[in-house]
Amino acid sequence: MVALVLLRSYADFLASIHDPATVHGMIEDYRAGLGIDRQHDEDDRAAGRKLECPLLVLWSAYDDLEELHSDVIAIWREWSSNVQGNSLNCHHHMAEEVPEALAAELGAFFHDE
Repeated sequence: MVALVLLRSYADFLASIHDPATVHGMIEDYRAGLGIDRQHDEDDRAAGRKLECPLLVLWSAYDDLEELHSDVIAIWREWSSNVQGNSLNCHHHMAEEVPEALAAELGAFFHDE
């Protein structure tokens, strides 16, 4: 079943990256992250604003996030007063690699709320 999901996801990815409008949107998202989104983050931090809603942070255990930043949750506590999360045993594409584990984390998070 997981292999079938991966094949469908990969087929969708291939179709998407050949659509100029999709690629443009992807690039604009990255551009905003380096520009206006960053400015908004800096403005919020300077004003002492934090996210008030519960926040779930999930990341890949096989990427280098923990190696680079040590305590991932501590970073997010600077942005949110109600944060929880952990790493998942996967690489970058957690929805495709560990869909059951991701669904369990999301289910538990939203069920608690």
